[in-house]
Amino acid sequence: MPFTVAFELEGIVRPGVLWLDGATVTEADPRLEAPLAAAEAAVRAHPPEEIAAVRTMYKRVGIDPTRRRPSSEALLRRVRKGEPLPRINSMVDVCNWCSLECQLPYGLYDADRIEGDVVLRLGRPGESYAGIRKDEVHVGGRITLADRLGPFGNPTSDSARTMVTTATTRALVVVFAPIEIEPRRLEHVLAVTAGRMQEFTGAARSG
Repeated sequence: MPFTVAFELEGIVRPGVLWLDGATVTEADPRLEAPLAAAEAAVRAHPPEEIAAVRTMYKRVGIDPTRRRPSSEALLRRVRKGEPLPRINSMVDVCNWCSLECQLPYGLYDADRIEGDVVLRLGRPGESYAGIRKDEVHVGGRITLADRLGPFGNPTSDSARTMVTTATTRALVVVFAPIEIEPRRLEHVLAVTAGRMQEFTGAARSG
């Protein structure tokens, strides 16, 4: 499926896009426990620096990042308080692991629940979607992903409509990187993510 960036975000966001196919998503994968625990311990011992450019990315579209935190920062704060990474399913757990370590916000979506082309744009006035936790996520004026049916994700929280479950076999991963992130670094992040996804879900890069 085509993925485009709207003009108003071209100088603000450098998205990393990863299409995955052939996944087997499980409720829990015991093989993940050791690397996730190691990642949590490493973050507590040597916390990664928060990437200031991620907050700047929010500020450039008029969003206060202390009120609506990037998902990567929320994960970091959770782990530094002594809480574990959430355990959702094997694919989501890999995504959270990668986001915690690289300190970039990730979005993860079931590709079979996306309708038509995907565009990264600013949300329009009044736009919203049902969040994964059943709350309404308002995206007017915010960085958002949309398809033919409307918005379905942003760097803070994603939609119930496109959430990844154990029925997912095809997925879209989006790294909402600020424009300041070098393309070479972003490609490395995507390569690490793809490698872990293949190891723990069997998914391979496609497209």
